Amino acid sequence: MSSVGIVMLVHSALDRAEQVVRHWRAAGCPVVIHVDRKVPRPIFDAFRTACANDPQILFSKRHTCEWGTWGIVAASQSASEMMLETFADVRHVYLASGACLPLRPVQELIDYLADRPHTDFIESATTADVPWTVGGLDSERFTLRFPFSWRKNRFLFDKFVAFQRALGLRRDIPEGLTPHMGSQWWCLTRQTLSAILQDPNRARYDRYFRQVWIPDESYYQTLARQYSSRIESRSLTLSKFDFRGKPHIFYDDHLQLLRRSDCFVARKIWPRANRLYQAFLTEQSEAMKRAEPNPGKIDRIFAKAVERRTRGRDGLYMQSRFPRHGNENGLTSNPYSVFQGFTELFEGFEPWLKKATGMRVHGHLFAPDRVQFAGGDTMINGALCDNAVMRDYNPTAFLTNLIWNTRGERQCFQFGPGDTQSINWLVARDTNAQISVITGAWAVPLFRSNRNFADLRAEAARLQKIESEHLNILRSPLTKARVRIWTMAEFVESPMEPVQMIIDEIATAPTHRLTEAPKMVDLTGFGQFLQNLKNQGMHPYLMGDFPVEPDLVSQPRPLRKPYLVR
Repeated sequence: MSSVGIVMLVHSALDRAEQVVRHWRAAGCPVVIHVDRKVPRPIFDAFRTACANDPQILFSKRHTCEWGTWGIVAASQSASEMMLETFADVRHVYLASGACLPLRPVQELIDYLADRPHTDFIESATTADVPWTVGGLDSERFTLRFPFSWRKNRFLFDKFVAFQRALGLRRDIPEGLTPHMGSQWWCLTRQTLSAILQDPNRARYDRYFRQVWIPDESYYQTLARQYSSRIESRSLTLSKFDFRGKPHIFYDDHLQLLRRSDCFVARKIWPRANRLYQAFLTEQSEAMKRAEPNPGKIDRIFAKAVERRTRGRDGLYMQSRFPRHGNENGLTSNPYSVFQGFTELFEGFEPWLKKATGMRVHGHLFAPDRVQFAGGDTMINGALCDNAVMRDYNPTAFLTNLIWNTRGERQCFQFGPGDTQSINWLVARDTNAQISVITGAWAVPLFRSNRNFADLRAEAARLQKIESEHLNILRSPLTKARVRIWTMAEFVESPMEPVQMIIDEIATAPTHRLTEAPKMVDLTGFGQFLQNLKNQGMHPYLMGDFPVEPDLVSQPRPLRKPYLVR
């Protein structure tokens, strides 16, 4: 007769449950089975008949088991009472489910518990110390009443909780009890379990816990503290939960993961995980090494899975994890650079920047008429086309997709007040963005155009207003991008220093001092053009203090070759 008895709660996949029962019995463990009353009678009778040839497989009184309600506790009570009354040699009672699977030879579990005859293995912690509760009910689960099922009558459940809170209704915790919580899968000694089931105050405790929310996670966990002489607050069953409090299901491809855990039992196993059942329900004395159960060895993998599920990869937007605003794991996946005012001020700036950095340099990706991809391409990685209508359907997705599809290669593109402005906040909030702005440079194409001055004045006023609003965003406390802003007047006074700074920042390899400068457009008469705008009532303030006289406009001086003084 084994010193370990198995209480098994079954509600589905009875064929798999029978396999596991036979495995427990092969090691000499008596098994008492509780089958959920919701299981149809013909299916239950067939299951019972299949196990009738073994006198040490018993069936307890059936209860209706609904998640979060008293039925699960009542089921374990009935089966545990039968176990203690029928099998006098049992020293430890191990609570398992039909979806549990022994991972190590059962004899190892028997020997492990025999070496610890007075130790109860049950996760038991006070509500103040429990970090894993999900659903907003910690201490309140012990002071409110929960007559409605959370799953079947969620509306009534929530309304009744709100009603009790509004009226300040609270019920008293039985004197002498300190509520504890933990995993429902325990292994208790005969002394502790019998003390709980035979306590003179059991009727009062049962009445109280009958209306506690999820009592199977608190009933034994609380009462074991009253009677146990030695508690190890941990479960011998490997049971992992996701960020919503739902149990992880183990499939065939988790075989090596389960082996590494060194745990005696795992749940929840997918009923059709044939490889797992075949691997673990065989008598292999060397199937697992004799080691202390240590589910922490695989915690890192589960933590990574939770993070991937809740946060995802940097800059990746996917249907199964579409982030809420402000809850993204990085707006984009890679660093990129935005240049505002450079193509207007320098001739051939894009090919020059490509030559100087080796980056992919686009034109105005958000130009009104079309997307100006590098090299005049009409399509880029990920089948992003140059159609402005398709881009403007979701400009944010267009940019994030472009950065994701070209990850590993830094993208540079031009921007300005004449472009679609709907990405302003996205780029400003993005830590991957490097934004360089020459304010007022949009006026240079107007100055060089041959349009009527009245039209130029109206267009200048429109563009200045747009850029001013964009600058307010870039200077906002919410901005996370690396932003550098120069007025046009201060930039043209000494253009090489900021250009060198930008190149040094975005280059992937150490760079030398620039030997070739981008050619600045001829600004002769630009100061007078700005003065004419002022004279017509439009105040172009974003350019800075630009001189009117053409000879005062500094042109970039060519770099002199270094020489050595002896």
